[in-house]
Amino acid sequence: MENKELQKFYIDLNEEINSILVSEEEGTNPEQVFTELALSFLSEAGETENYRVCFDEKISRRGVEHKINGYSLYENYETLDLFVTIYNGDKAIQNITKGDAEKAIDRAVKFFRNAIYKDYVNEIEESSEIFDLAQTLSNVPEVKEYLTRVNVFLITNGEIKADLKLSDTIAGYTVFYRAIDINYIYNLSDNSRVPIEINFEQAGYKVPCIVNEIENSDYQSWLAIIPGIALADIYEQYGARLLEQNVRSFLQFTGKINKGIRNTILKEQHMFMAFNNGIAATAEEVTITDLPDNQGKAISQVKDFQIVNGGQTTASIYHTWKKDKVDISKVFVPVKLTIVKNRENFSEIVGRIAEYANTQNRVSASDLSSNRENHVLLEKLSRAIWAPPISGETIQTRWFFERSRGQYRNERNRFGLTPSKRKQFDRQNPRSQMFTKELLAKYINTYEEIYNGKKLVIGPHIVVRGSQKNYAQFLNHNFNIKPDNIWFEDTIAKSILFKAAEKIYGVKPNAIGDMRYITVPYSLAWLNYKLDYKLDLYKIWKEQDLEKTLKSKLEEIMIQVENFIKSNAPGSLYGEWAKKEECWDQIKQSSININLENLQPFLVNSNQTNRRNQLSEKEVDDKIIETEEILIKSIPIEKWSEIGRIGSDITEISQFQKDRSINILSTLKLKKILSESQRKDAIKILDIILKNSPHFFDELPSEKVSSYDKEKNLDNINNDLLIRMVEWDTKAKVLSVRELEYVTNFAYGFKKLNDFHKNNIKRHLSRLIESGFML
Repeated sequence: MENKELQKFYIDLNEEINSILVSEEEGTNPEQVFTELALSFLSEAGETENYRVCFDEKISRRGVEHKINGYSLYENYETLDLFVTIYNGDKAIQNITKGDAEKAIDRAVKFFRNAIYKDYVNEIEESSEIFDLAQTLSNVPEVKEYLTRVNVFLITNGEIKADLKLSDTIAGYTVFYRAIDINYIYNLSDNSRVPIEINFEQAGYKVPCIVNEIENSDYQSWLAIIPGIALADIYEQYGARLLEQNVRSFLQFTGKINKGIRNTILKEQHMFMAFNNGIAATAEEVTITDLPDNQGKAISQVKDFQIVNGGQTTASIYHTWKKDKVDISKVFVPVKLTIVKNRENFSEIVGRIAEYANTQNRVSASDLSSNRENHVLLEKLSRAIWAPPISGETIQTRWFFERSRGQYRNERNRFGLTPSKRKQFDRQNPRSQMFTKELLAKYINTYEEIYNGKKLVIGPHIVVRGSQKNYAQFLNHNFNIKPDNIWFEDTIAKSILFKAAEKIYGVKPNAIGDMRYITVPYSLAWLNYKLDYKLDLYKIWKEQDLEKTLKSKLEEIMIQVENFIKSNAPGSLYGEWAKKEECWDQIKQSSININLENLQPFLVNSNQTNRRNQLSEKEVDDKIIETEEILIKSIPIEKWSEIGRIGSDITEISQFQKDRSINILSTLKLKKILSESQRKDAIKILDIILKNSPHFFDELPSEKVSSYDKEKNLDNINNDLLIRMVEWDTKAKVLSVRELEYVTNFAYGFKKLNDFHKNNIKRHLSRLIESGFML
C-alpha cells in the first residue's frame, strides 16, 4: 500500500512540475522547479528558512568542479544550507546509487570549501546566481565570527537506499550531510514535518528525571536535568529545527549569544542551574530507563522533540562551547518536558504550550496562531470570488489561497472527481494563480512601506530578507485589517503586479540580470512610492493583466534599480546591502533617471465615483455553500449508496457517516434541499474518502443501481425485506414517523401481514426504491 501511495505521490509531483513549467516563463527547467517544490516542503517543516533557489555549475577539463541548486544563509550567519539536486524525469521512481549521491554532495562541498577562501569569488562570474553568496562568505566578517554549521542537502526525486556519511569537518567548519529523497518528501507532504528523534542513552548522556504522576488524557509532564554538552550536541546537529515552528517564526529567534548566560558559563558554571530558568519542551513519546544503583529514572530516548521556550539558552550554551572552546561539563539545564498524548489536537496543544511558555516575550496569541481568523476569511474569499476573464477568454478563474499546505491538491481531488472535472478545475483554478501565506506577505509588503511610529517596519529591504522574516513582519504590522472582497481584489492586483514584474525581468540567459529576488521588490516599491500609491489596482483586477505601457515602464525601472544597487553596494555585497534600510532610503530618494508622467492614465481618478460593492460575510458564505452543494449534487447517486456499504478498509469512516450517506442519498433522490448539517457531513465524508481512496469517484461501482421491476418483484414481500426496509429508512428518513412505525409492526411480527397491508407496504417500498433503496 505504501509503495502504491508513494508512486501516486511521485506521479502527482511530476504532474505539478509539468503544470508549473507550462505556467512559468521560458528558461525555467524541471530540475529547478522540483528543487523549489522540495525546498518549500523543507521550509514549511522548519528544516530550512529563507532559501533561495538558484543554479550554478562550474565545469573544467577535469569535469564538474562544483554544482549548487540553491542555498540559505541564515540572517545571523550561524547556519548555511547548501542544496544540490539529482532529478530525473522518468515515469517510475529511480534508485540513486551511493556513488552518484556522494559525487553530487562533493560538488556542493567543493563550492563551500573554495568560497570560504577569499580569492575564489574572483573565479565566479558576476552574473552567476551564487556570486552574491560567494562574495558574502568571503568578505563579511560576521560569517567568520558566527558560522558554526553547514548543512549540505542532497535533494532528489529518486530513492536513496545506501547509507551516506553524516558529517565532516571542512576548513574548520562542521558540515552535516542530509539526503532528502522522494520518501522523505512524501513523508513531509503527509505529516508536515519529519520528527526529531534523539537517543540520549546511545550518545552516552544521562538525563535524570521525575514524572508528574497525575494522569490525564491530554498530556504527561516530566521534570529533567539535561547536561549542557548534550544540549549543545543536539543543537549543533539540528539547529533551529529544534525550535517549535511558531516560536521560531514569530519570536524572530536569532540564535545569538546572551552575554549573561555566556558570562555564567565562563566564570560560574556551577551556578548555572541556580541562575537559569531552563527550557520547556514538548515531545510525542519518551522512553524511560532506570539509573544504576537505584538512583532513579532517566530519559533514554525522545521522539518529536521540540523546544517551545529556551531557544536562546540553548544557542548561548552552544556558541560559548563552540567559539570559546570552553569545557561545559559542569553546565546542567533544567527541563520541563510535556508529552502530548492527544494526537488529534497535537498541533493546537503544542501551540498553546508555546504561547504560554513565551508570555514574557510579549507575543500575542494571534501571532502564535498565525492570525487564524484573517487567514480563514481570506481563504473563504478566494473560494467565493471569481476573477473577470482575461482578454480573449470566456472562462472566469479564481485566485486560490492555500492557507495550509496541500489544500490546492485536496480541493483539486475534491472538485475534480473525474478526469474531465479535474480538467475543469484546472482551467478555473490555474496553478499559476495559487498563492501561499508567504507569497501573500511578499506581494503586500512589496507594495507599500509601513511605519510603526518613526520606525520603518515594512519595505522592500524586509522582503529581500526571505520569506519567513518577511512573513513575520507582515503578521505583526500589515495584516491587521479584516479582509473583505475589495481588500482581496486589491491584493490580487498587487500579486499580478509582482508576477508580471518577475516575468518581465526574465530568467537566464534572457534576463535583465542576476538579482531578480532583489530587483523586483525594490522596483515595485520605488514605483508605488513615487506614484504616492495611487496606481489603479481595481483596473488591474478587472483586466487581470498590465497594459503594455506599464510593462515597458517596469522594465525601465528594473534596469535602473539593478544598476543603482550594483553601483552603490559597499564592497559589491549586493544581497547584504539590499537587506538594510539604508539601501531602500537611498533608492527611494533617487529619481534613477525615470520619468513617470506617461503613467497618469493608470492612476486612480479621484473624481470617479467608487462603484465597488462590498460583500457581507453572509454573502461570501452563501457563495461557498452554493459551490459545495453543486459538488455534492454532482456525485452519482450510486456513489452515496456505495459509501453506505463501505467496508472496514477505510477505518476513518464511522458507522454514523455511513448511515449519513444513505440519508444524503435519499434527500438528493427526492430532490429535497440539503440541511446545513447534511451539507457539512457530506463534505467531511468526501474528504475522508478522497484521502484514503483518491480514485474512488473515477468509475461507477460495478454493482449498478437497478430499476425495480414492479410486476415481477412487488409481490415478493417477506420478513427479511421488511426488516431491511426498516433499517434502511431509519438512516434515510424517507418515510414519515407513522409510516416507518407501520412497516416496523409487520417486520418484527407485532401485526400480521394480509393483502390489504401488503398493498400499503408496496407503496412504501416503491418510494424507498425511488430514493435509492436496493434489493
